[in-house]
Amino acid sequence: MITIDGAARSGSGTIVRYSVALASLLGKEIRIENIRAGRDRPGLRAQHLRAVQACREMCHGVVKNASVGSREITYTPGERFTGGEYNWDIGTAGSATMMAQTLLPLACFARTPSKFRLEGGLFQDFAPSAYHMKSVLLRFLELMGVQVKLDIMRPGYVPRGGGIIEVEVEPIEKLKPLDLIDQGKILSLKGMALSSHLKEKRVSQRMAAECRRVLVSHGYEAEIEEIEDESSLQEGAALAIYAETSQGSRIGSDRAGRPGRSSESIGRYVAQTFVEDVRTGGAVDRYIADQLIIFAGLADGITRYSVPRITGHVETNLWLIEEFLGARTRVDDNVLEIEGIGFT
Repeated sequence: MITIDGAARSGSGTIVRYSVALASLLGKEIRIENIRAGRDRPGLRAQHLRAVQACREMCHGVVKNASVGSREITYTPGERFTGGEYNWDIGTAGSATMMAQTLLPLACFARTPSKFRLEGGLFQDFAPSAYHMKSVLLRFLELMGVQVKLDIMRPGYVPRGGGIIEVEVEPIEKLKPLDLIDQGKILSLKGMALSSHLKEKRVSQRMAAECRRVLVSHGYEAEIEEIEDESSLQEGAALAIYAETSQGSRIGSDRAGRPGRSSESIGRYVAQTFVEDVRTGGAVDRYIADQLIIFAGLADGITRYSVPRITGHVETNLWLIEEFLGARTRVDDNVLEIEGIGFT
């Protein structure tokens, strides 16, 4: 049995999600202790629990002591995940995109294609937005050889959730490593300004206009699509932009709306965050920096890419693939080097 300290490094729920995913791939029994011990509400939240239950269902495994608030669980996978169609509802505004990130490594190495329909939050703070995942993360997985399709069926926001995404994955034999040291030149900059049930307040237009204004002041021009939605269960908004570079990379920035957060502040934040990351010279943005690590650890070869900064999430995920996979990692200034194990 592998024992993982859930309070190590960042102490986030990412440790739970990725530990269960890696255990499912490797066929290893694990115990996770001190789950989110340092957080305001320690233990499993609904989104973490649902991800654990999904892995258990996909691999016909056994999980003990798994409930909301649990600070320690034991998980034993059964057989290897073979693919198929699944539907899961988190039941809260918990992040459906984070759950999707948990399931992706399993789907990459399944025997047949996979399709997941996930319901929960799609646009919120402290979680990847569905737009960023679709337009940025999946671009890098494509470079690593994986074909993933993500469709946003219905937006979902805090506090009601109810957003729906559908994710389809074609399995592969091995993941290709990445080599993205140089940022290259910005070739294009696109984005999406989404608002639900807020047409009269012109939220989409205001977010996009302010974002464009700030970007232009720094020498960038963006094509931002303004989207008016009426299908969401509640009012909400989100803005995301992403750049294509001459090196084949993508750099993104996004932010969700919430009560008291003006459309203009969202537009400014997204533009300024993008400019900050680009000015570091990193080939990826601050969010992708940690999201790629688990895939690099599984890849066949050495992955190198430059990041805007070394965050707690980067340190956590590097530690996790060292502990779990035995992958070798090195950090040189702002460049991550990960020697993948060539999982197949």
